[in-house]
Amino acid sequence: MTDATPFSRAPFSSGADRPFAQRGAAAAIRVMIVDDSLTVRTIFKRMVESDPAMVVAGTASSAENALTQLAVQGADVVLLDLEMPGRGGLDALPAILATPAEPQVLVVSSLTADGAEHTLSALSMGAADTLLKPRPGGFNEDYRAQLLGKIRALGRRRGEAAPLAARPADPVPAPPLAGRRVLRSDVVAIGASTGGIHALGLMLRRLTASFDVPILITQHLPASFMPVFARQVETACGRPTDIATDGLEILPGRVMIAPGHGHLVAERRGERLVARISSIPAPSGCMPSVDPMLSSLASACHGRALGVILSGMGRDGVIGARELVEAGGTIYAQDAETSAVWGMPGAVARAGLASLIAAPERLGDALLAQASTLGVR
Repeated sequence: MTDATPFSRAPFSSGADRPFAQRGAAAAIRVMIVDDSLTVRTIFKRMVESDPAMVVAGTASSAENALTQLAVQGADVVLLDLEMPGRGGLDALPAILATPAEPQVLVVSSLTADGAEHTLSALSMGAADTLLKPRPGGFNEDYRAQLLGKIRALGRRRGEAAPLAARPADPVPAPPLAGRRVLRSDVVAIGASTGGIHALGLMLRRLTASFDVPILITQHLPASFMPVFARQVETACGRPTDIATDGLEILPGRVMIAPGHGHLVAERRGERLVARISSIPAPSGCMPSVDPMLSSLASACHGRALGVILSGMGRDGVIGARELVEAGGTIYAQDAETSAVWGMPGAVARAGLASLIAAPERLGDALLAQASTLGVR
């Protein structure tokens, strides 16, 4: 196939599903490719092998074959197709995550509505990230760069992200629940990316009906996934959830999600707090981006907002978090141990901006504990 030619490193035969022992030092990222299409497996194998820091641990045309291999041949990252004959990838996902090496799972999904539904279900169950499967002709150099970038981020050992306390040069934030005064907030704003959907669900499920502060969410996702994501969030937290539109009022007891085509920012109009959609490029390059959301709350709420940064690649959120903290707001961050990628939360933690660094469940408990002090003015 012509699309695959630039990524070929050496001729190979891939007629049978099997582990691949060639190449790769012990430190290489081990990748398992699970897809019922031989063409896709072949292209992905060549793409992975084009990076000397990665090695193909095996390929499988079914979830059953993948589980058999993973029981004896560990992988750091599994590229998983969800729609396959027999036991589908979604059904097998919990078992894949529970194999001895506890791999990170990158779902490679279709552009269809069913693909979005299944992909978001997988992400809520613990898959770390997703990459849309391109149409014919789309397996190009840009796609290869995206794929390898995601594998590289997911394949880093969690041990490489040392606990914050082990970094003496970094400021160590003090926990807010041990005698610190907690500021009253108008809004809770959550930013997340890779691995963030699973963490978001764990956190939101800790909130009871007594917590009626408006919640804003910026999650890095394709625009076509947002309607399904909104329904998923609504189920997780048991409160009405809207995809933000210009002028939509930010109200207690409701959740508002950034659309895929723009940033969600808050604007004060008299006594009302309303959403505005911005398309101004953000420093992170993300669309939507967490930074504009947090920066807008620093101004619109005079700092009376609490931001939560969950698992994600990169540094999106650190600029807005700094502005929010300088205006008097508060930032929480997910810890390294429970993050699929400790990029975004690690950035705010290392900058000394996070008042609490913890697992998603504890972050939810901390929000709930403050329910009596949080509220819309």
